[in-house]
Amino acid sequence: MSYCRQEGKDRIIFVTKEDHETPSNAELIAEDPDDPYEEQGLILPNGDINWNCPCLGGMASGPCGSQFKEAFSCFHYSKEEVKGSECIDNFRNMQECMQRYPELYPQEEDKAESNSGSASGAPTEGSALPPETDSIPASSAPELAVSSDSTLPTDDQTAS
Repeated sequence: MSYCRQEGKDRIIFVTKEDHETPSNAELIAEDPDDPYEEQGLILPNGDINWNCPCLGGMASGPCGSQFKEAFSCFHYSKEEVKGSECIDNFRNMQECMQRYPELYPQEEDKAESNSGSASGAPTEGSALPPETDSIPASSAPELAVSSDSTLPTDDQTAS
């Protein structure tokens, strides 16, 4: 037996297997164009922070959400010459909280290790680079320009 229950703004519908066998005749309600949190981005038109913005990736609601909100609010509303310079303690508190939850907030080096697939430090297959240079992205590796006669460019050649 299916039934419906209202909880606040939500309508909860319990259905049976038989209910699922027939196509739905439910009518979807059009989105409210005046919803202040819909499609607004991080900063609302009035200058407030939209804590529901998907761009925050849930940071405002996780275990360190209050520390994140304090630090981000401090920075957003900062009037200092060096924006956010008075927020260092807030960001330090947020960082300390995140370090207590490494499974939810991995450090950058933790991400690099898990993405490389090799924590041993040995060169990957087909790599001729030593371990410490094997993980440098190509875009940040310095490039050498070698002329066709295999001589390195001189200072006046590189200055042009």
